[in-house]
Order: sequence, then C-alpha cells, then structure tokens
Amino acid sequence: MTDPTPRIRNFSIIAHIDHGKSTLADRLLQATNAVSAREAREQMLDSMDLERERGITIKASAVTVMHRHVPGTQADELEADYEEPPDDEGRHRTRKGAPEDHGELYMLNFIDTPGHVDFNYEVSRALKACEGALLVVDATQGVEAQTVVNALLAIGQDLEIIPVLNKIDLPSARPDEVAMEVEQVLGFAAEDCLLVSAKTGQGIRELLAAICERLPGPRTPATTKTRALIFDAVYDDYRGVIVYVRVFDGRLRVGEKVRMMGLGRTYQVTELGKYTPKPVKVQELGPGETGYLVAAIKTLGDVRVGDTITLELDPAEEPLEGYQPPRQMVFCDFYPATSEKKGNDFEELREAMEKLSLNDSSFTFQAVHSEALGFGFRCGFLGLLHMDIVQERLEREGGVEVVQTAPTVSYKVVVRGKGGVLEEIEVHNPADLPDMGLVEEIREPICRVEIMIPNQYVGEIMKLCLDRRGVYKSQMVVSETRQMLTFEVPLAELIYDFYDKLKGLTSGYGTMDYEVIGYRPDRLVKVDVLINGDPVEALSFICHRERAEQRGRQLLLKLRKQIDRHQFEIPLQAAIGGKVVARETIKAFRKDVTAKCYGGDVTRKRKLLEKQKKGKERMKSVGSVNIPQEAFMAVLDTGEE
Repeated sequence: MTDPTPRIRNFSIIAHIDHGKSTLADRLLQATNAVSAREAREQMLDSMDLERERGITIKASAVTVMHRHVPGTQADELEADYEEPPDDEGRHRTRKGAPEDHGELYMLNFIDTPGHVDFNYEVSRALKACEGALLVVDATQGVEAQTVVNALLAIGQDLEIIPVLNKIDLPSARPDEVAMEVEQVLGFAAEDCLLVSAKTGQGIRELLAAICERLPGPRTPATTKTRALIFDAVYDDYRGVIVYVRVFDGRLRVGEKVRMMGLGRTYQVTELGKYTPKPVKVQELGPGETGYLVAAIKTLGDVRVGDTITLELDPAEEPLEGYQPPRQMVFCDFYPATSEKKGNDFEELREAMEKLSLNDSSFTFQAVHSEALGFGFRCGFLGLLHMDIVQERLEREGGVEVVQTAPTVSYKVVVRGKGGVLEEIEVHNPADLPDMGLVEEIREPICRVEIMIPNQYVGEIMKLCLDRRGVYKSQMVVSETRQMLTFEVPLAELIYDFYDKLKGLTSGYGTMDYEVIGYRPDRLVKVDVLINGDPVEALSFICHRERAEQRGRQLLLKLRKQIDRHQFEIPLQAAIGGKVVARETIKAFRKDVTAKCYGGDVTRKRKLLEKQKKGKERMKSVGSVNIPQEAFMAVLDTGEE
C-alpha cells in the first residue's frame, strides 16, 4: 500500500543566543532518521567554519524530513520511527518488519534560525515561510531579551507557537520556575511548555507528536496560479544562485519558465530540490512545500528576498506579501593593511569583497579615499557582530589583511537647498556633512533597548543607560530574581562599548536586545580636528554638544601620544565650527644653543635664543606634520579610558 500525500507542517526554531536551537535541530534530524548515527555531528546545519567555531548560527537553514505519527499513542509505546534515510532518488523506504500503513506520514519542513540581534532579519524572513514556531527557552537561564523579541515576531505573524524548555538534564535546570516566567512574560500557559533535553534526546518524541498535532497545516491555496515566496538565497560557484522558496499556491516544476514578480526577470527552472539535510532533487514542489530552486541566475543582485515567483505563461495577478529589505545601520571603512613585502592590496580587497557579497547581500560597500589610509571601502552592516563576521570572513576567505576604522551610524540631515527649500539627506560619514551653515538639524537613529538583568544590578544599569542619553520607558518583573528594563537610547551610544559595559556591570548575567524605531533631532555637532592649524577630515566626528569637549580632549590626548615630536611645536585642536573646544600641544625638539656661552654678557644668550625662536616659527609655517597610520588607529578606538 502506498502512502497518500503526506500532511505538511512548516515551522521555525527560534530562541535567544545559545539556548540550544541548533542542537535541537540536530536531534530532530536524528529522531526522524534523516541522518544515521554514523553521519550525525554537532551543529549539522551550521555549514560555515565561523558558525562552528563561535557556536552561533549566522544563516538560517531550511530542512525537510519525513515522520510517521500515530495520533493518540504515547511516545513510549512506539519504537523508533519506521522511516529509513532517503535513498539517492529521495524515496523513503520502510523498515523491514514494520507495517507500511502504521500511522500517518508527515512532511516536516523546519528552519533553524540565528539568535543574535544583528541577524533578526533572518528570523523574520524564516517566519514568513511558516505556520508555526518552536520557541526554545533555556531551563537554566529562563526567558531572555531575544526570547521576548522572537516571540513577539512570531505572534505578529499570527503563528502557532509551542514553548519548549530545553536543557532539563542540567543540574541547575529549574523548569517549573522558567515555565512560570514564560506564562508571566509571554502569556503562554505554563502547562503547555514541553520539557526536552536536546543533548540527551529526552522529550524529543513528545515534541514531534506536538508538532504534528498542535501546529496547523498550510493554508488552503488562495488561487490556482503558482505563487512561491523567496525567503533566502545563497551563491554557488558552479550552479549560480540557489533560491530557497516556499510554495503557497499552485506548483513549481522543472523545465518551466518562471518570472520574479518584483524585478520582472524571467528564468527557466533547471533544478528543484529539498535538503533532507542532503540535497535531494525532485521534479516538482506543491502547495505548502519548501525547497530550493536553481535557474542559472548569475548574481545575488538578480534575486530579491521577499519577491514572489510565478509562471511566465500563466502569471498570478498579485504577488504575495513580502517584507522590508534588511537595512544597514552601522558603517565603517575597511582599508588594506600596508606591508613592506606586499605593498597596498586594494585590488585584492576589492576582489574579496565582491566574492563575499555574492554570499551575503546584507552588507554594502563603496570605494572611498582617505589622506591618511589611502584607498579603501566604506561598508554598511546590520550591526557590530555582522561587521566583525564580515571582517573575519574577508581575512579568512579572501586572504587579505584589513585595517578597520571606528564604526559610525547613519544620520539624516535637514539642509536648506536653493531658494530656501528644506531637503533631507542621509550621511554615513562625518566628513560628508554639508556646510554647517546650511544645516537646519541633524537626526540620529534611536533604538528601543530591552535589557534583562538580575534585581541587584538594576541601579547600575539604569545609571549606564541614563549616562548614554537614554530615556526610561518601562520596567517589568520577570521573576522573583530578574527584571526587564526598557529604554530608548541613541544607536551611536550603543555601538561602541555599551554591551561590554552591560556584561561587566552584571557579572555576565545581563542580556539585551535593541531595535531601531526611528530618527530624532538632537543638539548634534560636527567636531573637526586640526593638526598644526589644518583640519584632518579622517579624524572628524559627530557627537552631542554636551559631550563634544570631553570627546575632543580624549581624542587629542591619544593623538599627542602617537604623533612624534618635530623640530617645531605642533598645536592639536578640536573645534566646532570656528570655536576651539579643546587643545593639546606637542612640544618641539630644542637644541641648547647657549651651551657654548661660558659667562659673558646675557644679551649674547638672548640673541641666540631669539634667533632659534624665529627659525622655529619659520619652520612651523612651512613644515608639514607626519601623521603615522598608528595615530589614526589609536584615535579611531573611541572607547572611553
């Protein structure tokens, strides 16, 4: 007897960082016999070396497995699943001796998502392709900041959520308390929480049963026309762009001509398949199914995530609802490190960036030139971790050494144009600010920051947020020992060392999540740095007027230590417009010109000193200051000392 069409369940695994999403995904693969015990390894779905080393997920991974579920049967009554791993053609054979019609066959399509705040867009994209979500909570740590955000994302998409308490095998696990936290903070009944240990496999059978019974199937097709949502895309050197799709209406078949509704481009499907987790080719994808599509697409720029795929000959009238593209919030410059052996590797850096952008379309770059550091690229990132990972991938995969400037944020500047008309422009670099005489106001990005901390640290964290120009919004008791504070803080105050300070003040127990909610005007000024009277654009920065003098003095002190003494005195100044707000001086080398005078008239000594002074003045007016690259690097490290 052959199986009827399997029932389909599409779901994502979401959680805070390090709460066990990837381990749970590994265990689901093993429990459904998608991988054998011999093939199993930790973090199976994390394919990048960086993901394995750091123990984090950077890219979401979509997998399809088959599972046989007997409704109403207790997990301990069943032996291991009857499915064997799929063969080369994707067929699932039944184990010897097992009745073929034992239970109902389910197709489980699940996506393992990242937990870090920088990759939140990966989570939101994955949730669009699902009807349900497993919200994983660490039974030792409880509900954390990112847990709340991910849960709200899933609730906003109207998904069915199963709360899962993981790591119950640890001695420090407190499942009952954490279940009450889940009920109090997120509103899910404590008794609905499933207790599992992804490490030992305890509770995985019950979880599979809950996925089959509690999560809804795909919605009924709204039209007979084919519509599939692109929820991710990666680049392959041999096949071009591999597009991950979720089919909502109609069917996709190999050989059909398809059209991207947003971009209007047409391609012929050369391959369809699913990851089980090995890639397995199929001839078609039906409604409710997820899989990958290959159609000789050359670059990631030809694909827009969130676009709808339809058939060229029988197109749908309306596209599916997409989502906002990821927005770069943090910017910094990358320059090739100059070495005596190789010289400047600008072209190598360009090649490495172009290659990396094929696999990560969420960062942008454009060529820039700095007097101090030469030619380089101004890059935009989703956040600081994203910036760190891009730099590391450039050095590893591209084989280039990179000099990185301090991160900045994007500002919206309102300027008076011709005829007094107000215009809004976006500025990513202080050096690009227009003449301050034309600037009406500067708006900076503001974040809503949610911080989860133990009770004893509330005072210190409130002071930290208020010192960073934060505005207090709310305070919520999570449990007897922890609270969640909500502040609105400028992004510029977060990106340097806020997270490090938070971890330091809370002995590592504090967690935070932030989301950019808009731009607001404030008393922001551009501070120019003058060396020997000449402004150096690479060192200028934007900050709040009240902080300008303090930041300027800190910067000049660092600069004074790095620039060598010259034959003439060098003034270092920080100025706002024409007003100098801080000054330091690098003293000149001075020869003792009076050493040869033994006694005699004092006017002889004065003449020699006066002559030396005039020589120094003349040298100062014609001499140039050599600023070493180390000076720029020291200044760009803007952490407070």
